[in-house]
Amino acid sequence: MRERLRIAVLGASGYTGADLVRLTLGHPRLEIAALAGNARAGQAMGEIWPHFAAHPGLPRLERTDAIDFDALDIVFGCLPHAAGAELLAGIRGARVIDLSADFRLQDAAQFAEWYGVPHPAPHRLAEAVYGLTELRRAALGSARLVACPGCYPTAALLALLPLAEAGAIAPDGIAIAALSGVSGAGRGLKEANLFCELAESASAYGVGRHRHMPEIEQELGRAFGRPVRVGFTPHLVPMSRGELLTVTVTLAGAAPGDLREILAQRYAEEPFVHLLDEGRAPSTAMVRGSNHCVLAVFADRVPGRALVLAAIDNLVKGSAGQALQNLNAMAGWPETLGLEAAPLFP
Repeated sequence: MRERLRIAVLGASGYTGADLVRLTLGHPRLEIAALAGNARAGQAMGEIWPHFAAHPGLPRLERTDAIDFDALDIVFGCLPHAAGAELLAGIRGARVIDLSADFRLQDAAQFAEWYGVPHPAPHRLAEAVYGLTELRRAALGSARLVACPGCYPTAALLALLPLAEAGAIAPDGIAIAALSGVSGAGRGLKEANLFCELAESASAYGVGRHRHMPEIEQELGRAFGRPVRVGFTPHLVPMSRGELLTVTVTLAGAAPGDLREILAQRYAEEPFVHLLDEGRAPSTAMVRGSNHCVLAVFADRVPGRALVLAAIDNLVKGSAGQALQNLNAMAGWPETLGLEAAPLFP
């Protein structure tokens, strides 16, 4: 792979696409060759996003059908679910990193059940690599199509997969309570996301049936070697970005200290996943604006159970940053390239 790659970001007018552009500006080996946003075609990024006013050299947005994909090395898909699957599936020259849900589920029927439409490109599902970098990097080097995990599954699976693979927790009784900033709901105008609706309030949504449930269950099922059902309840809280998960697990012949040791060993050499000191709980302030994930383990008051906590920035480690980390892994570059920035606080 060349030392400098030409990339396109499809969906640059959305939160995820914009954060990917922001991170790419700090990457020494990437050139932004094209930016797409059909509804904003012809506009400059600085007209859409105030923080890009100081970067007038960025390409103007154009329609996706005007892009010469043969002239690109990498295409990032930051489009709504099912909106770009057919287009991305047809790209053969450039490698594709998709940030939507279109290629995460391996079963096309399951996608139709949870997303309400037939899968636009079922013929490419089998070749898609699930891009949870720390736990799937071995398959990324040769991947032509990478499906980046959702933000909630990223945090949940980083916390749970090493424990499941070690047989330290039971596959039954996993319950996830999750909090997310409003950017996780996208940039579209929605009454429920207005300031007056959100300020001084927190609310549950997708109760009992959130689209990230089958994704979490798919990957945990692989680790456990059997089908898994998890409880998952997300909540919207009045902040722009950030995600905090509290996961209740049933121990399988292990103690909470064993869970800590498993996570400590698994992530000892990882630059972005960190186990906090015993007794210290994660907060979204620890990771804001960064590609980091912080984890913690606590004994539950109920015997035989433990609590595993995780915090990430939903737009970075849960989306754009993880996509860039995947690209680095695909190219054989240091995974920290372009992602070295420390969390932003306050």
